[in-house]
Amino acid sequence: MSFVYGPVKSRRLGLSLGVDITPDRICSFDCIYCEEACATKTLTITRSEYSPTETVINEIVTQANNHPRLDYITFSGSGEPTLHSELGKIITEIKSQTDNAVAVLTNSSLLYREDVRNDLQKSDLVVPSIDAITEKSFTDINRPHEEINSSLIVNGIKTFCQEYTGKIYLEILLVSEVNDSYEEIEKLANFVNDLNVTKIHLNTVSRATTEPDAQNIPYDKLKEIVNLFSKPVEIFN
Repeated sequence: MSFVYGPVKSRRLGLSLGVDITPDRICSFDCIYCEEACATKTLTITRSEYSPTETVINEIVTQANNHPRLDYITFSGSGEPTLHSELGKIITEIKSQTDNAVAVLTNSSLLYREDVRNDLQKSDLVVPSIDAITEKSFTDINRPHEEINSSLIVNGIKTFCQEYTGKIYLEILLVSEVNDSYEEIEKLANFVNDLNVTKIHLNTVSRATTEPDAQNIPYDKLKEIVNLFSKPVEIFN
């Protein structure tokens, strides 16, 4: 099994070598907007070595050295990267054996944990996501593990943004008639505007999802929503 894919050119991260360290769709969320091929198989918040650490490191280093013009080595994939118990070690080894910057995309579910925040400190860029503040909207859109609630997400992100020394791009994904009410978006904006983040990525549904009823937000509405935020916002739709 290969744990590395690409590199791919992305608008957000430039030329990125992708890494999937929870490859069997192991995640703490089962979001309604995930692509059909990425629907969660195992819903968990248990950190474990879901892929062999040394194999992952060797594969990343080999591929990175074959592509010297990378902008980032990016942990994302089909599951939640912070569930891997050796994430910090993997990042440390990559940084010591290559000259590449490291990015981690996370659903923010484990940011309340100090060990996870410490692991992420070793990276250069983190892209945490938050889609809702109210419990109902959070549950409806993210369908989290039973031990995760919106307060854990909010407090975890807040603490992480206070501690982290790298760049933070905060991601928000809106689904029509799920988390796009004015009340919900206003609460999101009020929370996000107080955070120490570099920029905000505002997204909506763009591909076939696990739930056919998950519909996108019109671009004109996304442009209006941008005005609620005091941070720089990029729209991805």
